[in-house]
Amino acid sequence: MAARRITQSAINWSALAERVPENQKGFFSAFKAKSDGYLRRMMANPETPPAINWEYYRTNVPLAGMVDDFKKKYEALSIPYPTDTVTPEIEQQAKEVEKEIQQFIKESNTRIAEYEAEISRLKSLIPFEQMTLEDFKDAYPELALDPLNKPTYWPHTPEEQIDFVDPKAPPEEGHH
Repeated sequence: MAARRITQSAINWSALAERVPENQKGFFSAFKAKSDGYLRRMMANPETPPAINWEYYRTNVPLAGMVDDFKKKYEALSIPYPTDTVTPEIEQQAKEVEKEIQQFIKESNTRIAEYEAEISRLKSLIPFEQMTLEDFKDAYPELALDPLNKPTYWPHTPEEQIDFVDPKAPPEEGHH
């Protein structure tokens, strides 16, 4: 693959600048200045090296065959352009990230639907200011006091109940 001359920056600086946080603007400006400086230095040089006037050197160099030897070596000189081995990896990672993004969007839409259903349910309830204890028990059976089926002790929190086991406590060993 032959190297092609870059004539302008492939970076959309204005779109990138919109994404840079305020505390990083200085670093961004320095990076852009360095990139622009490199592009200017590169554009200051010609795309192809200037042609060598071999006849001029043949007439002015006293050693016979030296210019022909240099010309042969110069024309045989080939500077290899590095091959791109990273782009396929980046494209593969981009495909994987795209799959993750689509999965996240799908899961998010499911969560949104669940939350909207919960909002609709909450809007359909009687306002708390107007609710009786019976209404509260119908709306929130897991939170309401049920002295017949689930008797509890004041202050009716799980930690204060007789059968409470602390999930953070280490298991008791040696007690029978």
